[in-house]
Amino acid sequence: MYPGESISGLFIKFMLCAYFPVVCRYELLQKELFQLEEAEGGFDQFTRSYKTFGVQRLPDNSLFFKEWAPAAEALFLTGDFNGWDKFSHRFTPKEYGKWELVLPPKDDKSPAVDHNTKLKHVHPRPQKPRSLRIYEAHVGIASPEGKIASYTNFTTNVLPRIKDLGYNCIQLMAIMEHAYYASFGYQITSFFAASSRYGTPEELKELIDVAHSMGIMVLLDVVHSHASKNTEDGLNSFDGSDSCFFHSPPRGEHSLWDSRLFNYSSWEVLRFLLSNLRWWMEEYRFDGFRFDGVTSMLYHHHGIGTGFSGDYSEYFGLQVDEESLVYLMLANHILHTLYPDCITVAEDVSGMPALCRGVEEGGLGFDYRLAMAIPDKWIQILKEFKDEDWNIGNIVHTLTNRRYGEKCIAYAESHDQALVGDKTLAFWLMDKEMYTNMSSLVPMTSIIDRGIQLHKMIRLLTHGLGGEGYLNFIGNEFGHPEWLDFPREGNNQSYHYARRQFNLVDMDHLRYCQLYAFDRDMNRTEDKYGWLAAPPAFVSAKHEEDKVIVFDRANVVFIFNFHPSKSFQDYRIAVEVPGKYKIKLDSDEVLYGGHGRLDHNTEFFTERQPFNGRSNSMRVNTVDITHMTNLMSSSFECH
Repeated sequence: MYPGESISGLFIKFMLCAYFPVVCRYELLQKELFQLEEAEGGFDQFTRSYKTFGVQRLPDNSLFFKEWAPAAEALFLTGDFNGWDKFSHRFTPKEYGKWELVLPPKDDKSPAVDHNTKLKHVHPRPQKPRSLRIYEAHVGIASPEGKIASYTNFTTNVLPRIKDLGYNCIQLMAIMEHAYYASFGYQITSFFAASSRYGTPEELKELIDVAHSMGIMVLLDVVHSHASKNTEDGLNSFDGSDSCFFHSPPRGEHSLWDSRLFNYSSWEVLRFLLSNLRWWMEEYRFDGFRFDGVTSMLYHHHGIGTGFSGDYSEYFGLQVDEESLVYLMLANHILHTLYPDCITVAEDVSGMPALCRGVEEGGLGFDYRLAMAIPDKWIQILKEFKDEDWNIGNIVHTLTNRRYGEKCIAYAESHDQALVGDKTLAFWLMDKEMYTNMSSLVPMTSIIDRGIQLHKMIRLLTHGLGGEGYLNFIGNEFGHPEWLDFPREGNNQSYHYARRQFNLVDMDHLRYCQLYAFDRDMNRTEDKYGWLAAPPAFVSAKHEEDKVIVFDRANVVFIFNFHPSKSFQDYRIAVEVPGKYKIKLDSDEVLYGGHGRLDHNTEFFTERQPFNGRSNSMRVNTVDITHMTNLMSSSFECH
C-alpha cells in the first residue's frame, strides 16, 4: 500500500488491474522509476553502478572492491597477487549487505593487481537502419578449421563477408563468459566479462569498432533470463545462501535448463542487471541486445508444457511474472532513453501482446520480436510433406500471422534449427548429395536442382513476406551442409561440426557460391526498395492448385511458383500501381544456380482490369517447369 491508501482503494486498484492490465503494468513501471529517483537519484546513476561496484582503480592506483553479498558472514579476495591465500585480504561489511576492500598500490605506485587494459574508440555508432538485416554469428565457429576461432579472425575474415552480403547488423552469440563451451553461451558464469576463449577484450572492441566503420550495428545476445548453477565460477551461492541474486528453490530454479532464475524484485539484482546492460553499451560499444529466453521470464510456468492459442487470458493473469515483466520494461525504457538508436529484440514464442509497443502505451518497449513460428513451419513442411502436398494458404498464414504495429524479425532458419538433432535447411533439402553433387562442372541431379531452387525461394519468400526485419545464421546464406555440434563427451570432444566451412563458398566450381550470390543480391535489392520498412504486404494470390503466391510490398511485386510440375503462360496477377514492370531479382538466373529461362529485357504492362482485390492486373509467364525440380520466383519493380 502507498501511504494513506485505504483497503477500498486497493480493491479498486485490483479491479482496474484485472480489467485494464496494460494500464496497471505502466503504473508498475512508473512506481519503479519513482523509487529509483528517490533512492538512487534516477536510472542514469543507478545503471552506472558498474563504476562503483566490482573493482575500481582510484587516482593513486589503489584498487577499490565493492560487492553485494547479503547472506555472507565474511568475504575475502584471493588470486595470483596474494598467492591464492584465501584469508589474507578480508572485506569490510557495510550496510544493506554490501562489502568493501581497498588494496593500496605497490611500492612502485603501480596497482596491486596487474592490469593492462587499453581502450580506444575511433568510429561512431551507426544510426538505426530503416530496414534491419541481421547476421547471427558465433565467433568460436566462424572458421573452417576445427578449433575455437578468435575475435581477430572474425574481424579479418568474416566482417568483410557480412558487409558484402548486405547485412547491416550482427547479432553476436556466446560473448558473455560461460564455462561450458557446448552450452552455446547460454549458461553464463560471469556477466561482466567477455569470453576469453576467443581472445582479449581489446580484440572484441576492435571487432565492434571495425564493424561500425563498415556501417554495421552489433547486438549482444544477452542472457538475463537465467544463470549458470556453477558455484565456483558463477553467481550461484555467491554469499553462501541459496538465494542472493536468485529466488530460493523451487522458484529460483529452471527445471529444463538446470539453471538459476533471478529475483527481479530485488533492488540489488536490478542494479546488477541494468548496470550490466549499461556496461556492455559503454565498455564495448554494442548497439543493442537480443534478449534470450523472454518467454521463460514472462510467465511463472516459463512456457514449460504450455501452448499459446492467442487468447488474451493467457497473457494477463496470475501466470504472468509481473516482476520480470517490469524489469524488461525498465531495461527497454532506460536503454532507449540513454541510447535513442539502441535496438532491442525479444526471443518470445508466446505472442505476448504489446511486447513491441512503447512502455508509455503499457507495452514492454522492445523494437522487434523474433518470428519463431516461421522456421518451425519450414522444417515441418520439409520433414512431413511432398512438394505437391504443400498447403500454400497455411504457409502464407504463418508468414503473415503477427500483431499489427509490432515489428517482427523473420527468418527461415537460425542456430536453433542447425543444432545437433536437427540440420540446416540446405541439408534437409539435399542431404548426403551435398557431399558428392555440388559441383557446377557437371549437370545437377534432380535432388540438388530442387534443393537449390527451394533454398532460394524459401529465403526470399520469408524475407519479403515474413516481417519487418530479416535474420540469417552464419553460413546458412550459402547453404551450409550438415548441422552444428560443439565438442563434448558424446562426440569425443570433436570440433568437426563446430565450424563454418567458408572454404566451400570460396571454390568457384561448387554451387555454394551461387546461393551466396542470391543471398547477397536479395539483401541488396531490399536495401534499394526497402520492403522490410514498408507496411505489411498485400497478398493477392495464394492458389492451392497452382501453388502460386503473389503479393506486393514497397512498389515491388513478388511472384512464386511452387508447383512441382506445372508451368503457366500469360498468368494474370493483381497489381495496385499501374505502369510498366521489369524483373529485378530472378531466382532462375544462371548466376544463382538457376536455368536462365526468363528474359530480363521483357517489359510487362498493366491493364485497367481489377483482379484479386487490386485495381489493376497484368499477364506474366513463369518459367517452363518441365520437371519437378525447376522452380521460379521473381520480383518485379514498377516504373
